Parts: sequence; C-alpha cells; structure tokens
Amino acid sequence: MADIDCVVLGAGVVGLAIARSLAQQGRDVLIVEAEDQFGTGISARNSEVLHAGIYYPANSLKARLCIEGKALLYAHCREYGIAHRQTGKLIVATSANPLDKLKALARQAEQNGVQDLQWLSGEQAKALEPELQCTAALWSPSTGIIDSHGLMLSLLGDAQHKGAQVVFRTPLTHGDLLNSGLFRLSFGGESPTTLTARNVINATGLHAPDIATRLPWQTQHPMPKAWYCKGTYFGLQGRSPFSRLIYPMPDIAGLGIHLTLDLAGQARFGPDTEWVDTIDYRLDPGRGAAFYAAVRQYWPNLPDDALVPAYTGIRPKIVPPGAPAADFVIAGPETHGVKGLLHLLGIESPGLTASLAIAHRVCRQPETRTLT
Repeated sequence: MADIDCVVLGAGVVGLAIARSLAQQGRDVLIVEAEDQFGTGISARNSEVLHAGIYYPANSLKARLCIEGKALLYAHCREYGIAHRQTGKLIVATSANPLDKLKALARQAEQNGVQDLQWLSGEQAKALEPELQCTAALWSPSTGIIDSHGLMLSLLGDAQHKGAQVVFRTPLTHGDLLNSGLFRLSFGGESPTTLTARNVINATGLHAPDIATRLPWQTQHPMPKAWYCKGTYFGLQGRSPFSRLIYPMPDIAGLGIHLTLDLAGQARFGPDTEWVDTIDYRLDPGRGAAFYAAVRQYWPNLPDDALVPAYTGIRPKIVPPGAPAADFVIAGPETHGVKGLLHLLGIESPGLTASLAIAHRVCRQPETRTLT
C-alpha cells in the first residue's frame, strides 16, 4: 500500500491548480515544495497578464489551453473575489514592427479561435491612448491582469479544504520505481524522509527537466534539457499615461518589451530577453538603456530617467537560443514509459493563464490507478 496516492512536486500556480483538481476528485494529495513558501519562482516573477490566446501555433497546447484557461480563470476570479481587471491590450505596428507582421498575427489569432480581436487604424488606437504612436493596432478586449498571489492562495486553500497536505523546504533527491509499481521518493531538506506514492506529478517549473532526471525514464525518447531565458522588468516613476496594456510585436524568445499595469495602475515594462546558464534573479540596472529605445518606438514621449529597476524572471525554455518556441510538454507514459508519472516541461507563458486548463487536462483521466 502506498503512503500517498498523488504527490505533486512544485507549489507554483500549475502545481497548486493540479493538486486542487486532484483533491476535488477525492484523491489523497501531498504537495511537496523545495522552497519555504508557495509560488516563489515563475509564478511570482512574470507580468501577471491573462492572455487571450493570440500568439501560439494553431492546435498547440499553448493555444488550446490558453483559451480554455482564460475562461476558467476569469470565472474563478469572480467566484473567489480574486483581484483582476479586464484591461484589454493593444498590439501595435510601428516603424520597427511592420504592418504585415501585425496582419499575420491577426490571422494566427483567428486560426486559434480568438473571436474578439478588432483591427484599429493608428488614429483609432491613438484615440484610445493619446500617448501611443503606431501605424495600426490589434485590440484584444479579453486580455487582463490578475493578482497571481491571490490566485495561488485560493488554489492552495481549496486543495487543503479538500484534504490535500503541503510541505515546504523538502526537495526531491531521488525517485525509484518499485516492483509493485509504486514510486519510492526520497527527499532532503531539514527532515530527510522517504515515502511511497502511486502517482507523481512533476510541476517544478524551471527545475522540471532536472527533476525528470531524478525519476525513472524507461524509453529512448530524449529527455528535454533546460534552457534559461531571463527577463528584466523596469517600473515607471509617476503616473502611467496608459490605461490599457501596450504590446509590440513578439520576438523569437518572448513577446517584446511591453507595457503592463499592476492592479494599482502603475506601469512596468518588460521583459527583455537574456539567455543565462544558471537561475540568477539579480537585476542589472544597465539593461535599462535598451528599454528606452524599445519603449519609445510606441511611446516616444517616455521621459528621460523615468524607468527604475523592478525585478527579473526566468522563462523555463526547453529549446536553445535561436530555436522556435516549443509547445508545452505534458510527458506521460507514452514519452517515458512509466505509468503514474507525469512531467510538465517548458510551462512558460501563457502558463499562468492556462493553469486551470492544464489541471483539468491532467486530471480528466478515466483510470483510477494512474493519471496518464
């Protein structure tokens, strides 16, 4: 007999969403987090944007789970009173981002089933945001912002209400597959321990590829490698002249240095892209020089010395620099050959928006023994 039915590794927004869904099914769930609190990694270091599903290849997991997740998340926010705002977003064409790229993005959104985009001329966009400079824009009214910490607190609270337990400062050191089909998991930290589980879900974000190497992998299918793409954010001193989110055209690694708002209305810019070898959140103020040039492509009146260092985040890439962005990878037995084991790899943007949909996908399984 296993000590635990389901062990969820990682207490970020995706891990908590999965644990909540499993607990709501009546499963015995243990959430195990290496840090001393929930949501300290990717979930705490992002733009807190609810995405519409515009950018991703048609029929990709990113596209489908983003659109499904957006609807689930707005409903969840309303039900639980989580702070959020449907600000809308303008994606703009400028001299540096030609009109044909914006038209291609509109076609991509249509293929993804995004039905609410509106095409605006430069004059129409400027009527909405007088400080904006662009030749044309796509208006996405269903894009918004959310209190990600409040969201995670609601997910953890729901999971615990249904009987899930959570432990912190407990990193996984190794996992074996026993002859019985159960997993024997060894943990370090302040109180090293070993337990057995029927199902293991690896939702450790930036650490997921490394954690995958510590668990059984029985096929010749290549195990994804971790690549780290750092992004720096700068805040705007003073009041923002914008009430909507402003996005340039995306680049190969991200969505460009965009303007987002927090729930207090303060503007911040970022993230940029910087490929790094290690997880290091230190902020280099010198990167701000490039922000002025990027932002002034769509806000030419950005004052000198208006930007202040804010924070950094790291995207959990599973492809190297220069490669097209990878889709989400939800790797089950068809990939690694081990029943009851699931790895969530490369869950970058729009992972926050897709979190509830990812949880539904993981948990919508007919079998009782395993999840996959």
